[in-house]
Amino acid sequence: MKTRNKTVTAEFGENKRFASPIVATTTPELFRGALDTELDRLRDKLLATELARTINLEANVLLRRAANDAVALVWLTPFPLLLLPALFAEKALAARRVAGRQALIRERTSELLALAE
Repeated sequence: MKTRNKTVTAEFGENKRFASPIVATTTPELFRGALDTELDRLRDKLLATELARTINLEANVLLRRAANDAVALVWLTPFPLLLLPALFAEKALAARRVAGRQALIRERTSELLALAE
């Protein structure tokens, strides 16, 4: 075990302040809030149109998830408002297929369960 201790003295200089750089008002980051609001409005409009055609509650949940997934994906692109309708249409179609397949499986399973009783 070492028994030697070395003393270090601390030296402090005067405090320095740094000026923050001036940000131009035309940067896209400043308009992100407005774009986010427009994107939410468009998502809600597209979702309302799809939900008006849906009576199945399970498809309702899947369509809402598809809308949120589509918004999350298009947010990463340079033109999210332009791409959202097409991507949501694809995801809504896939959600309807999944809901239909689940309904078919549930129907077949209920028939088998009825025979087992």
